[in-house]
Amino acid sequence: MTRIKQFDLPDLGEGLTEGEILKWLVAVGDDVELNQPIVEVETAKAAVEIPAKWAGRVSALFCEEGAVVEVGTAIIAIDTDPGAGDLPDRPDADEPAQGGAPGRTPVLVGYGPRTTAAKRRPRRTQPSATPAPAAQDLFTPAGVRETAPAAAPLAPAAPVAAVIAGPVLAKPPVRKLARDLGVDLHVLTGTGPLGSITRADVRSAIETPAEPDVRFDASREHRVPVKGVRKLTAANMVASAFTAPHVTEFLTVDVTRGMRALDRLREQREWRDVRVSPLLLVSKAVLLAIRRHPMINSSWTGDEIVVKDYVNLGIAAATDRGLIVPTVKDAGRLSLRELADALNELVRTARAGRATPSDMSGGTFTITNVGVYGVDAGTPILPPGEAAILAFGAVRETPWVHKGKVKARRVTTLSLSFDHRIIDGELGSLFLSDVGRFLADPEAALLAWS
Repeated sequence: MTRIKQFDLPDLGEGLTEGEILKWLVAVGDDVELNQPIVEVETAKAAVEIPAKWAGRVSALFCEEGAVVEVGTAIIAIDTDPGAGDLPDRPDADEPAQGGAPGRTPVLVGYGPRTTAAKRRPRRTQPSATPAPAAQDLFTPAGVRETAPAAAPLAPAAPVAAVIAGPVLAKPPVRKLARDLGVDLHVLTGTGPLGSITRADVRSAIETPAEPDVRFDASREHRVPVKGVRKLTAANMVASAFTAPHVTEFLTVDVTRGMRALDRLREQREWRDVRVSPLLLVSKAVLLAIRRHPMINSSWTGDEIVVKDYVNLGIAAATDRGLIVPTVKDAGRLSLRELADALNELVRTARAGRATPSDMSGGTFTITNVGVYGVDAGTPILPPGEAAILAFGAVRETPWVHKGKVKARRVTTLSLSFDHRIIDGELGSLFLSDVGRFLADPEAALLAWS
């Protein structure tokens, strides 16, 4: 029975097909326990820690930190019986490798099986008296000693051109970079070990030689890779903006009474250990207004409009990884205290970068709190599959006509964007007006709507 088990990058749900290795939590030679976190992976939805499927000793890491790996690709090998003596670091040749085809026997770290058809690296013919070169693209974590000296690599005297007629020698991250930039690997000359094509080779292929400008050279530029959450957000926003006909309405509201109501809530003994923010008041206003206008909480499928009787309330949050929208599930069923606790936990999880794909799926209505940045209003883009999104602006002390006199009042602006295929101007206006009425006087609204 195979001792060396290869662990494939699992399907993390929500249709995700790849993930980036953010950080290895183990190294070659480490002993691991069942369900011990072994690697942190970033998907287009979230950063998650993946646990070990078996207990044993890490015998190989197949991917570098920063590598983008397809679901089903082997990322680590674990010796499940390290006390049984030394064995080659590979599965038995007669058994199918984990996630691979029968008979495939990877013997080098960095050469793992795939669930798709096997694509072998090109073999280079060497004279019989010449020792085989050591694989230069292996990933050996810093601080890990080699158990045996590696054979000296054969460095080519000059860069080796990739063979046009056959497959090229390049790592998966390099291949992905080439696809993203539209570069044909077959026409490149590899400058890496054994003639392999490197990231630098791909990037140099798209750089147009030009007269250098010493004032504005590359040393004064910073390139940010578009990947993970940022890449998915960009794709979703483009798809939404050019699919759903957006309409945005604005409403400026005197929320002085609403802010005083929050102050009174904070003073109550059972609320003194709870963070009470204006976002809580806005969230409650949205939930009550949706109850009065259910069509706001719907989605367009093309053949029908799906109106949901539950509200998964999304809260847009800016993080180091980009914009994410975790959701409070079935928020309409929560009490005000439960809603406050859920919002606070959601914010903590998002800021810590620990929101899971499940946390960010299934949203039906979204609030984006632009006011925390001192912004008054905006025209938010609908999250895919949702009919409306509300932007909550900054609460400012403003000269305002109140009871016939100009007084300093606390005022905010609400911006509602909605899908005009589902929501017409009347419905959007009524919903926005109800949200504003609640914020202006929560106690009166609750009495009127109960």
